[in-house]
This record gives sequence, structure tokens and C-alpha cells, in this order.
Amino acid sequence: MTKKDKEKVFGGEWSQAQLEEFLVDQDYPGESANFTSIIRAYRHMMPASFADFLMLLKEKGGDVNAKNEAGETAYSIIATHPKGAEFAALLKEAGAE
Repeated sequence: MTKKDKEKVFGGEWSQAQLEEFLVDQDYPGESANFTSIIRAYRHMMPASFADFLMLLKEKGGDVNAKNEAGETAYSIIATHPKGAEFAALLKEAGAE
């Protein structure tokens, strides 16, 4: 039996390179690239890393108010999740509406 060479790590500090891996550079059907990036980061990061990701997204010219084809922002979706309050607050601080 072989061992995994990498363990899953939750929390902790993320490097710049790791955060950049969540920056999507193409639109997906029904979603802008920035919308997809924010949702992916929300699903995989702890709040502190998510805050760092949002700063990086904005530094790279990203839009924290990007929408899907239904006109929803990542903020409007995350704010409705039972465990999304802290992430929604971070988005709000970053300028999301």
C-alpha cells in the first residue's frame, strides 16, 4: 500500500501562488470568471485565506460584484448560506453589494 505524498491542509496560511490558482481567467457558461473565482475560493478557503484572496482578486483588477447569468452576485448567494456570514462580511468589506 502506498502513502499519499501530500496531506490535505485546512486553514493555515496560503501562499500567493496557491491563492492565484483560484483566479479563473475564462468565463464559464452562465458565470463570469470573477464570479466563478469567488465561489470556488469560498468553497475551499477559511475566512482569513478568503480575505487574502479577495485582496488579490482586486489587485489583479477583478470585480467582487461579478454576476452569474441570473444576475446574482457571489455576495448575494453566500449571504444566504447558514455558515456564510463571515465570508459575506468579508465580501462586503471588499466592496461587494
